[in-house]
Amino acid sequence: MAGAQPAASIELTDNAREAARRTAPHVTIRGLTKRFSDATIYDNFDFDIPRGKLMSVFGPNGCGKSTLINMIAGLFPVDAGEILFDGQPLSQIKFGYVFQNYREAMFPWLRAFDNIAYPLRVMGVPKAERITRVEKIVAGLNVKIDLNLYPYQMSGGQQQLVSIMRALIVEPEILFLDEPFSALDYEMTLFMREQLQRIFVETSTTTVLVSHDLEEAVYLSDRILLLSRHPARAVEFVHYDAPRPRTPGTMSEADFISTKAHCLEIFQREVRKG
Repeated sequence: MAGAQPAASIELTDNAREAARRTAPHVTIRGLTKRFSDATIYDNFDFDIPRGKLMSVFGPNGCGKSTLINMIAGLFPVDAGEILFDGQPLSQIKFGYVFQNYREAMFPWLRAFDNIAYPLRVMGVPKAERITRVEKIVAGLNVKIDLNLYPYQMSGGQQQLVSIMRALIVEPEILFLDEPFSALDYEMTLFMREQLQRIFVETSTTTVLVSHDLEEAVYLSDRILLLSRHPARAVEFVHYDAPRPRTPGTMSEADFISTKAHCLEIFQREVRKG
């Protein structure tokens, strides 16, 4: 038939589309503006978040790190601008969010199991499927927590791990983490960093991490977004492509040391401007 396209050409076109999708930005931010009563935090801010990378956001105190991911996640309204996920609004995608204060994020009247399953319940997923999916994620992460415990019966690290599993249970397209380890002791922080790495390696979920710890930001990330003081601008987008899994020994390697030193130099320069 005239004008018919060969099957091989159709397949090639589909493959090309998929390749283009994989390399296109996952999140596109254009003209983002946010003002509070006493300050302009973002003014016509543009940025692209890459797909399938673990990206950290780092900058001076009060520059708008948490505000940025809260706007992307739809928790804060924007004053102007556009945020699109694969060209779609936030309402069309699934995302997960892990808050800094795990004590306030957990539902104290629900056991660990039901805290994890809560998003599925809201989505109307049948009980049998909820049970199966919770058991699958717990087994996949090799989590050693009694899921019959209430939050007050768990350690801080256990509560935050439950919060992370709750964010992951919906199989999100993008995961937001707002200083998720800042309220934990150092031993638990090290454990949770390894758990986050493991989750990322297994799922390749686009992940955006806000951190106040530069060593942590570099160690965990593929990309580090360095912000200026407000109105915030992207000073530099640093690449760090060390292989995973990363270990404490990674922090002694030349590439890690030089990347951290470079980020620190930029950070200190921006702080001095204030």
